[in-house]
Amino acid sequence: MAEQLRAIRTRQTILSAAAKIFEEHGYQAATISQILTEAGVTKGALYFHFHSKEDLAQGVLAEQDQRIIVPPRVSKVQEIVDVVMLQAHRLQTDPMVRAGVRLTMDQLAQNLDRSGPFLRWVEVGLDLLQRAQAQGELLPHISPSETADVIVGSFAGIQSMSQAVCEYRDLVGRVSALMRHVLPSAVVPSILASLDLSEGRGAAVYDEALKAAEMRDLVEAAG
Repeated sequence: MAEQLRAIRTRQTILSAAAKIFEEHGYQAATISQILTEAGVTKGALYFHFHSKEDLAQGVLAEQDQRIIVPPRVSKVQEIVDVVMLQAHRLQTDPMVRAGVRLTMDQLAQNLDRSGPFLRWVEVGLDLLQRAQAQGELLPHISPSETADVIVGSFAGIQSMSQAVCEYRDLVGRVSALMRHVLPSAVVPSILASLDLSEGRGAAVYDEALKAAEMRDLVEAAG
C-alpha cells in the first residue's frame, strides 16, 4: 500500500511539473530535461509512468476532465451552467487545468492529438442537454448536439481571449455573459428565469462539490 501511494504521488509530481513547463514554454519548446529538473525525479521514474513527451502531454490534457463532479440538479440546464462556471473557476485557480487548456489550444503542438478535451466536453454537454430536452427545458427547435458544440466552442474562444487580455482574471465574468447570451436561444423562458448565472456560481459549486466528495470519503471509510 505504501509503495502504491508513493507511485501515485510520484506520478502526480511529474504531471504537475510537466503542466508548469508546458504552460510556460508550449508543447514544442518544452523538453523532458526541463520537466525532470522541475519534478526532481530520475529519468527512470519519469519513464516508468510516461513513455514520451506526448504521453506526458496527454496526461496533462486529461486533467481538464470533470474530476470534480457537479452535484446533480433538478434542472439539467442549471447543471450545464454549473459545469461551465466550475471550469471557468478551475481555469483561474488550478495550474494543471490551465496547462491542459494551453495544450488544447496550442496549434503548434505537432503530432499531439488535441481533440480529446473538446470531444469529452461535447459529450458531457450533449448528455445534459438531451436530459434537459427530455424534461421539457429546451425550446422545440433545439438540437442538443448542435448546442453542445456551440457552447464548447464558444467557451474555448472566450477563455482564449481572457487569457490573452488579462491572464484569466475576468474569465468568470466573460463566461457568465456568454451563458446570458447563448441560453435564451435554447431554453424555455420559465427555466431561464430560474437559473443562477452569477459570477460567483463556479466558486460556490466548487466548494459544494468538495464537501460532497469529503462526505463520500467519510462514508466509504466508515463502511
